[in-house]
Amino acid sequence: MNQKLSKILTLAVGLIGLIGFVFFARIVIAGDETIKLMLADATISDSHVAPFISFAVILLYATGIIAVVFSILNLVKHPDVLKRTLMGVGILLVLLVVSYSFADDGAVMSMGKILKDGEAGSVSKWVSTGINFSAILGVIGFGAFFFDFVKSLAK
Repeated sequence: MNQKLSKILTLAVGLIGLIGFVFFARIVIAGDETIKLMLADATISDSHVAPFISFAVILLYATGIIAVVFSILNLVKHPDVLKRTLMGVGILLVLLVVSYSFADDGAVMSMGKILKDGEAGSVSKWVSTGINFSAILGVIGFGAFFFDFVKSLAK
């Protein structure tokens, strides 16, 4: 069964790659100037680029749906993995709450102008939360890297 599924998936990937190559070739043949003119005139629907964009959007949605479905199926089939996943998500949520609690909500520059007091609070708070969250995850990642590096030197 697995070999049959593997062959089917290989054929599907090959077909998608072939279709993508055909669309890519059509775009290259159209030339840079033609594509720039089409984008400037906003006539993408009548161009060589339109099928490629539609194909890319369909692939994006299909890939997202397939990834979510198979992830959920894998989590349901393996409860121990589900437990570890939920613990990881819980830890990330705790770190997000910590980041939010330390976030500043002062006025920030947006598109070259300072936001008004009413606008600045929410936007600035979440921007600062994202920066704090990234910094915390970066410190944890660097710490894990350093710990692993020291551990490998000890061996």
